[in-house]
Amino acid sequence: MGHMIGEPREGFIPSHGGYAGLLAYKKTPIVFQGTCRFCERFLQKRDHTMDQMVQAARSGRQNFVEASKMSGTSKETELKLLNVSRSSLEELLEDYSDFLRKRKVSLWLKNSPEALFVRRLARKVDVSYETI
Repeated sequence: MGHMIGEPREGFIPSHGGYAGLLAYKKTPIVFQGTCRFCERFLQKRDHTMDQMVQAARSGRQNFVEASKMSGTSKETELKLLNVSRSSLEELLEDYSDFLRKRKVSLWLKNSPEALFVRRLARKVDVSYETI
Protein backbone atom coordinates (compact mmCIF):
# COMPACT_ATOMS: atom_id res chain seq x y z
CA MET A 1 0.00 0.00 0.00
CA GLY A 2 1.21 3.57 -0.65
CA HIS A 3 2.27 6.29 1.74
CA MET A 4 -0.54 8.15 3.52
CA ILE A 5 -0.38 11.95 3.72
CA GLY A 6 0.72 13.16 7.16
CA GLU A 7 2.23 9.78 8.01
CA PRO A 8 6.02 9.73 8.62
CA ARG A 9 7.89 7.90 5.87
CA GLU A 10 10.59 5.48 6.89
CA GLY A 11 13.98 6.77 5.82
CA PHE A 12 12.73 10.29 5.10
CA ILE A 13 15.05 11.79 7.72
CA PRO A 14 18.39 9.97 7.78
CA SER A 15 19.36 8.31 11.03
CA HIS A 16 21.60 10.37 13.27
CA GLY A 17 23.09 10.45 16.74
CA GLY A 18 25.89 7.94 16.11
CA TYR A 19 28.75 10.19 17.23
CA ALA A 20 29.65 8.00 20.23
CA GLY A 21 30.82 5.25 17.90
CA LEU A 22 33.20 7.45 15.93
CA LEU A 23 36.87 6.85 16.72
CA ALA A 24 37.63 10.58 16.46
CA TYR A 25 34.90 11.36 19.01
CA LYS A 26 36.17 8.64 21.36
CA LYS A 27 39.51 10.48 21.53
CA THR A 28 38.00 13.85 22.45
CA PRO A 29 37.31 13.05 26.14
CA ILE A 30 40.97 12.03 26.44
CA VAL A 31 42.05 15.32 24.86
CA PHE A 32 39.70 17.25 27.15
CA GLN A 33 40.81 15.51 30.35
CA GLY A 34 44.47 15.71 29.38
CA THR A 35 44.15 19.41 28.61
CA CYS A 36 42.47 20.12 31.96
CA ARG A 37 45.23 18.23 33.78
CA PHE A 38 47.97 19.94 31.73
CA CYS A 39 46.54 23.39 32.46
CA GLU A 40 46.21 22.68 36.19
CA ARG A 41 49.81 21.54 36.31
CA PHE A 42 51.60 24.00 34.04
CA LEU A 43 49.51 27.18 33.79
CA GLN A 44 48.44 29.78 36.30
CA LYS A 45 44.72 29.93 37.14
CA ARG A 46 44.61 33.59 36.10
CA ASP A 47 46.27 32.81 32.74
CA HIS A 48 43.84 33.52 29.89
CA THR A 49 45.51 30.76 27.86
CA MET A 50 44.25 28.21 30.37
CA ASP A 51 40.63 29.19 29.71
CA GLN A 52 41.19 29.20 25.95
CA MET A 53 42.80 25.75 25.94
CA VAL A 54 40.11 24.15 28.08
CA GLN A 55 37.38 25.77 26.00
CA ALA A 56 39.00 24.64 22.72
CA ALA A 57 39.24 21.07 24.03
CA ARG A 58 35.61 21.20 25.17
CA SER A 59 34.48 22.65 21.84
CA GLY A 60 36.35 19.91 20.01
CA ARG A 61 34.23 17.37 21.87
CA GLN A 62 30.88 19.13 22.09
CA ASN A 63 30.64 20.06 18.43
CA PHE A 64 30.73 16.35 17.52
CA VAL A 65 27.58 15.92 19.62
CA GLU A 66 25.83 18.93 18.09
CA ALA A 67 26.84 17.89 14.56
CA SER A 68 25.45 14.43 15.13
CA LYS A 69 22.14 15.82 16.36
CA MET A 70 21.88 18.06 13.30
CA SER A 71 22.84 15.34 10.82
CA GLY A 72 19.25 14.17 10.46
CA THR A 73 17.95 17.53 9.33
CA SER A 74 20.88 19.45 7.84
CA LYS A 75 24.00 17.90 6.38
CA GLU A 76 25.34 21.41 5.76
CA THR A 77 25.04 22.29 9.46
CA GLU A 78 26.51 18.92 10.41
CA LEU A 79 29.60 19.60 8.27
CA LYS A 80 29.94 23.14 9.61
CA LEU A 81 29.86 21.89 13.22
CA LEU A 82 32.37 19.14 12.47
CA ASN A 83 34.59 21.83 10.96
CA VAL A 84 34.22 23.90 14.17
CA SER A 85 35.30 20.82 16.12
CA ARG A 86 38.33 20.33 13.93
CA SER A 87 39.22 24.03 14.07
CA SER A 88 38.97 24.01 17.87
CA LEU A 89 41.34 21.07 18.09
CA GLU A 90 43.76 22.77 15.67
CA GLU A 91 43.64 25.88 17.87
CA LEU A 92 44.42 23.70 20.88
CA LEU A 93 47.37 22.12 19.07
CA GLU A 94 48.72 25.60 18.34
CA ASP A 95 48.38 26.53 22.02
CA TYR A 96 50.42 23.47 22.98
CA SER A 97 53.01 24.37 20.33
CA ASP A 98 53.19 27.93 21.66
CA PHE A 99 53.73 26.59 25.18
CA LEU A 100 56.72 24.56 23.99
CA ARG A 101 58.17 27.38 21.87
CA LYS A 102 57.97 29.87 24.76
CA ARG A 103 59.94 27.45 26.92
CA LYS A 104 62.41 26.65 24.12
CA VAL A 105 61.39 22.99 24.09
CA SER A 106 61.69 21.48 20.64
CA LEU A 107 58.72 19.91 18.92
CA TRP A 108 58.98 16.23 18.02
CA LEU A 109 59.69 15.51 14.39
CA LYS A 110 56.84 13.75 12.61
CA ASN A 111 58.64 10.40 12.53
CA SER A 112 60.54 10.65 15.80
CA PRO A 113 60.23 7.63 18.11
CA GLU A 114 58.12 9.72 20.52
CA ALA A 115 55.70 10.88 17.82
CA LEU A 116 55.36 7.36 16.41
CA PHE A 117 54.68 6.00 19.91
CA VAL A 118 51.91 8.55 20.50
CA ARG A 119 50.35 7.87 17.08
CA ARG A 120 50.29 4.13 17.86
CA LEU A 121 48.49 4.93 21.11
CA ALA A 122 45.98 7.08 19.24
CA ARG A 123 45.09 4.20 16.92
CA LYS A 124 43.97 2.02 19.81
CA VAL A 125 40.22 1.83 20.09
CA ASP A 126 39.45 1.06 23.72
CA VAL A 127 41.59 3.53 25.65
CA SER A 128 40.78 6.22 28.16
CA TYR A 129 42.66 9.08 29.79
CA GLU A 130 43.49 6.77 32.68
CA THR A 131 44.91 3.98 30.50
CA ILE A 132 47.06 6.37 28.49
